[in-house]
Amino acid sequence: MAPAVLIQNLKKCYGKVEAVKDVSFQIQPGEIFGLLGPNGAGKTTTLRCLCSLATPDEGRIEVSEVSVRDHPKAARQLLGYIAQEVALDKVLTGRELLQLQAALYHLPGKTIPQQIERVLDLLDLQSWADSKTGTYSGGIRKRLDLAAGLLHKPAVLVLDEPTVGLDIESRVVIWNFLRQLRDRGTTLLLTSHYLEEIDALADRVAIIDQGLVIAEGSPSDLKNQVGGDRVTLKIREFTPDQEAQQAQAMTTALPFVQDVIINPAQGNSLNMVVSNSGDALVNIQTALKEAGLPIFSIAQARPSLDDVYLAATGRTLLDAEMAAAGSRDLKKERKQNMR
Repeated sequence: MAPAVLIQNLKKCYGKVEAVKDVSFQIQPGEIFGLLGPNGAGKTTTLRCLCSLATPDEGRIEVSEVSVRDHPKAARQLLGYIAQEVALDKVLTGRELLQLQAALYHLPGKTIPQQIERVLDLLDLQSWADSKTGTYSGGIRKRLDLAAGLLHKPAVLVLDEPTVGLDIESRVVIWNFLRQLRDRGTTLLLTSHYLEEIDALADRVAIIDQGLVIAEGSPSDLKNQVGGDRVTLKIREFTPDQEAQQAQAMTTALPFVQDVIINPAQGNSLNMVVSNSGDALVNIQTALKEAGLPIFSIAQARPSLDDVYLAATGRTLLDAEMAAAGSRDLKKERKQNMR
């Protein structure tokens, strides 16, 4: 069976900035595929190239064997795209906005009322259909945006950060709806920097960092590949370098400890991988006490997708987000100083 989406060796630059360096993955029909990574990793650029909203510098992109580069109009007919930012005309009602969207899709006039009713029912929007979109909550706005993207019955639905900024109740509503779409045969590609969102929804996931795919597989397989349980240890709230290095050397010598990384972004905390041992915490605390080192906090957990990212890059997704935010702030400050 041909993949619903095929991307091979995608590359996209904006001036001297390599937004996407080399991204490749395939999505099978009827699955939810997640792109996970920090802001600035290249997720949105990848989606924009797939949806023919940006022209790649290199690479092969296909939707159900239709080349996006050679036949963009035909490829767009197979795609529904839900952007990160919801852009609704506040003076239109939900129904009027869907009528406008249907006209832009060039849907046959006789089928438009039926299609609009279908998506309104699908997303439980009948109660808001004739109210102006300017009165909608964030969750209802996102649901109307989804309805607009589904009007033409796309084979592949592409969603960029589908629940960003929503409260947990609205996020759960969207999650359940996306699962229903998958069960009805729609293929979904979504980006997110929410670990729990990708873990909860994706059948398979590709983790992107600095324009490269650094890991790919099912969430459970990726977590199993990084080994045993995770222990996060802080000697002090802000541990001096010397004490952190002493604790790293001491814990590395313990037979059940597989790896120890010092995380400077989190006050020189120690991130450990330990064999699945029920007494790991007790043994670590005993060893630290014997070495004369205090414990500010210690916790043990099963591997997560953040651990997959940490193992591949040496930093957590939160660290990457903070670094990206700091870089953006620095660039902004430089521009202001140049004026």
